[in-house]
Amino acid sequence: MITAGLDRGSFVVGLGGGVIGDISGFVAAIYHRGIPHVQIPTTLLAMVDSSIGGKNGVNTDHGKNLLGTIHHPILVMDDINVLKTLPGREFNQGFAEVIKHAIIADARMFDMLQTWKASETHALQSLVRRNVELKFKIVGKDERDQTGERALLNFGHTVGHAIERAGDYRKFLHGEALSLGIVAACAISTKRAGLPPRQRDAIVSLLQRFELPTCLPKNFPRNKIISAVKFDKKFKRGKIRFVVTPGIGSAYLSHEVTMGDIREAVAAL
Repeated sequence: MITAGLDRGSFVVGLGGGVIGDISGFVAAIYHRGIPHVQIPTTLLAMVDSSIGGKNGVNTDHGKNLLGTIHHPILVMDDINVLKTLPGREFNQGFAEVIKHAIIADARMFDMLQTWKASETHALQSLVRRNVELKFKIVGKDERDQTGERALLNFGHTVGHAIERAGDYRKFLHGEALSLGIVAACAISTKRAGLPPRQRDAIVSLLQRFELPTCLPKNFPRNKIISAVKFDKKFKRGKIRFVVTPGIGSAYLSHEVTMGDIREAVAAL
């Protein structure tokens, strides 16, 4: 970009999935101290989650998104037609974020997903639109992730990110690791937040409906998961802050969850 002589009047377009969007957003944020960024997500996961909110994270060997910026796109263009080219596994992983949104903020959408089918373009458009609205509303209350409101979007991510790292970012797609993280978060929520067991079972069943994993392979290195959890960005001064749900449609940030709770939930996966 420097060699090409691009100046502050230039802009960056991120056409692709979540990784592309993060890279393009990061570059836009640091070039000339910030130039406009346009997001054109091409995966369901990027449409409903990563393209909204301005977070542009870069992974390191120690964990996910430990480097990055907050730099909001000036425009996000969701073209539902591009999703027709996605492999089934790639398409389905996006539903982990959709289900997460339903768990923390929209019980009605959770019920709708029990029978939802992408049988027509309008159904998919409506689903994407609703998830964009949900995330935008939460981000708008806590743009820079300072008050704890935005942290609710990380339900399932504490363990999910640790699973990704333990698998060297190759074993599971992000949505698949998140699905497993949601199962662990539900187990902890049942213990610490009073999530009814029948609702926990309903969440697990919904994840399975979209062919998302709810159990780890027997030989997966669970000890690596626990080691990676300690790098979670919600932890402050070494103290655990963990997103729990007391019931489908709501969530909060708890300071009562222990490493023992997390170990127990991971062992049960």
